[in-house]
Amino acid sequence: MKKFIKRKNIRILKTLDENNLGSIARTLLSSFILLFIFYSLPIITNYANNKILNTQEFKNNSKTVLAYTLDKGTNGNLEDNENYDENDLLVDIYSLNDKETDSVRLDASTIKQLYEDTDYKLDDIRKNKLVKPVALDSFPREIKKIENLKKRKEFFIQIVLPLILQENNNIKIDRKRLFNIINKSNNTNLEKKWLDKKFKQYGIPSKDLSILKIRMDEIPVSLALAQAAKETGWGTSRFAQEGNALFGQWTWSGEGLKPKEADGNEGHKVMKFNVLQASVRAYQRNLNTHSSYKEFRLARAKLRDSNIPLDSIILSEYLDEYAETGEQYVKILQKIINQNDLKDFDNAKLLPSSLELESLI
Repeated sequence: MKKFIKRKNIRILKTLDENNLGSIARTLLSSFILLFIFYSLPIITNYANNKILNTQEFKNNSKTVLAYTLDKGTNGNLEDNENYDENDLLVDIYSLNDKETDSVRLDASTIKQLYEDTDYKLDDIRKNKLVKPVALDSFPREIKKIENLKKRKEFFIQIVLPLILQENNNIKIDRKRLFNIINKSNNTNLEKKWLDKKFKQYGIPSKDLSILKIRMDEIPVSLALAQAAKETGWGTSRFAQEGNALFGQWTWSGEGLKPKEADGNEGHKVMKFNVLQASVRAYQRNLNTHSSYKEFRLARAKLRDSNIPLDSIILSEYLDEYAETGEQYVKILQKIINQNDLKDFDNAKLLPSSLELESLI
């Protein structure tokens, strides 16, 4: 019976071939297959995409201000999976923020006159590397109205540069004291208390001195300037104007400004500060403690160990997690640094203020 059916099928196909109908059948069959692929491929692709999007979480937490403490629901950002106390970690930032609540916003013309009176010029700084200690609490609202981009950039750098140098000086002083303590065989009770305070500030419950040495370090001036410029649009963004936010850091529990484009369900805000100085300090603490920047800190430590000056271009390569654009963000930072010759300010020194001079007399 099976042989008969087989022969019959062969006979039918042979007849179709003899009448040139076999090629027609094959063409129809091919057309049907192609139509099926065209109709089914979008459905299959859409299903696959939905499956991937539902199973993977595309989220960038690296711009959060020490997100492992401010976001109470997660501990995923902890390098050692340890619990930190937010008040310990940010106490000096909060105190700086609270101390300056009565700050006055100066207008652009007053600030320019102040710079003229103190002979504060960027061209001089590029040559002699000395910066006048003129620290402002807020950006003038008129900075957005400066149409000449070069002048607006210079004005922005004049405002932000002393703030960055001041925070780097604070770290430099702490780092010098740390090395003095490390090199001693016995430490005083005062030194031990100071170490305990710094372990808390830098989020190191294990009290590992080697980790503290890596974390307690400066951020290259040109890198900080570039990031502030990028995040604020050279001082013109709403976050910079209304919240003194230089680096676009997020918060879930702190005071902040809600992004206009954010969904109503999103819980994060851009952290708000009473003074610009607090924003710079929070930014440095973020890079020096957040697990997203662990490779950044290790690269910086390698430069230190090799007696190589901290290079903003090299270190910027490790900030791809700072923004969702990743490597593109790094390229933009490097472009800002190179086009504006920001490395000229890396070796700049902040002159002591009159109060600091009085304390030395």
